[in-house]
Amino acid sequence: MTSPIVFALQLSVMLSVVALGLKVTISDAAFLFRRPHKLLDAMAAMYIAMPALALTVGMLLDLPSAVRIALVALSISPIPPLLPKRALKAGGRESYAVGLLVAGSLLAIVLIPLAIELFQVLLGVPLQMSARSVAWLVSISVIAPLAVGILIRTLSPALAESAAGPTATLGAILLAAGMVALLITQGERLVSTFGPSTFAALGAFSAFGLLIGHLLGGPRFEDRAVLALYASARHPGVAIAIAQANFPEEKTAVIAILLALLIGGIVSLPYTIWIKRRQESPLAQREPRANV
Repeated sequence: MTSPIVFALQLSVMLSVVALGLKVTISDAAFLFRRPHKLLDAMAAMYIAMPALALTVGMLLDLPSAVRIALVALSISPIPPLLPKRALKAGGRESYAVGLLVAGSLLAIVLIPLAIELFQVLLGVPLQMSARSVAWLVSISVIAPLAVGILIRTLSPALAESAAGPTATLGAILLAAGMVALLITQGERLVSTFGPSTFAALGAFSAFGLLIGHLLGGPRFEDRAVLALYASARHPGVAIAIAQANFPEEKTAVIAILLALLIGGIVSLPYTIWIKRRQESPLAQREPRANV
């Protein structure tokens, strides 16, 4: 039942990444590889702090197994490609937002299999997902669409400029349609299957991501906003693939992951509004910018 919804969300992700690539350069994509200290801070927030939280919440709270699976899968998934545009609207640096998307996605090819091996030891549950599978998912959903956008921009800046808006709009429409379809088709199931503890756990996951990302985002306030949004939400396509590869019998894990995407957007909304107002204040505009 959720397959068309998942497909719509995955297609919206790809279109959003293409639209982003139409506006950026190769230099933007390589931004964090030239700044290893910022890259390490970002990876600590996303691939150490968030998986640790997912394990802790899963062990301490009486949650349905599907929710535990969703939290673990989300915590080790790469950055959601839908967020760069939102991060930029909140005042984030384009080079940092794009660079973190690329670096986080590429490093996920190595980090996700390692994390799965660690979870296997800690949980005592057999898990599997090869680096090749992760590389394929990341390539088709992030790297390839971004490369297509950058290539078009390089060969024809005018075409890229005219196509960026419509492509982003189509991606946003598909995302909205997918989320509405999820609520319509699965709303009753969400209420009957997942109780208040589920909504609290998913909300806490997103809120902690905002906090740890903001704290580890570095001296530039706009970079803190980007990392906070990136740490609080993850790539739903990769998370679903991880859940299905390791727990194919747990069908509701897919719904839990999509629910986490929805709750994460709601939880991060006040933070996004605060960041934008903070960036637009006269005091913030007079503050010196750290050259990092």
